[in-house]
Amino acid sequence: MTRQTPPPLPEGAQTRAPLVLAALETLYPDARTELEFRTPFELLVATVLSAQATDVSVNAATPALFTRYPDAHAMSEATPEDLEPLIRSIGLYRAKARNLAALARLLVERHGGEVPNDFEAVVALPGAGRKTANVVLSNAYGYPAIAVDTHVGRLARRLGLSAQTNPDKVERDLQRLFPRDRWVFLHHGLILHGRRVCLARKPRCPECLMRDFCPKVGVEA
Repeated sequence: MTRQTPPPLPEGAQTRAPLVLAALETLYPDARTELEFRTPFELLVATVLSAQATDVSVNAATPALFTRYPDAHAMSEATPEDLEPLIRSIGLYRAKARNLAALARLLVERHGGEVPNDFEAVVALPGAGRKTANVVLSNAYGYPAIAVDTHVGRLARRLGLSAQTNPDKVERDLQRLFPRDRWVFLHHGLILHGRRVCLARKPRCPECLMRDFCPKVGVEA
């Protein structure tokens, strides 16, 4: 079977990539996930809840949730209706409650209640996907990954690192440009920069450390 040639990277991407990494390392040397968790299970649940929701809203809801259901075994006994009141403040809470109840049952049935250190196994869980698996495995088990959320995708395009809109294709472009041992940091650094400086509607370009080499793709003058 012939291996497909990946689409070309934007012009100048390979030159910009080390500059982007250096800027992020200067700005956010200790970048890490802002989701609060103590165990791989808590991180998995928090990541599922964070879809189309802010980390702040997730962090506000999870202490009570984890007090009531501290592990997969406890949550596997819950119904979606049991979970809904505890996550009602989070967007799409009904669908997420259904996913969490099913997810916990599958963790118990298939993995003894533990979050597997296996990409495909996490992707197969209800409410999870490629981004969730990358977040959980990289933060819980040190798996080298770049999880592409809305911030990472937006910055990758603005910085001229990828022209793709599909998150999986953006992920592959970034993997081609950055050292494998910096993938996890890159993910967190881009997220923080997207939240603090390179905002979706009104990016703060004049105060950005990358202003001299950023092509500002899609940013109105």
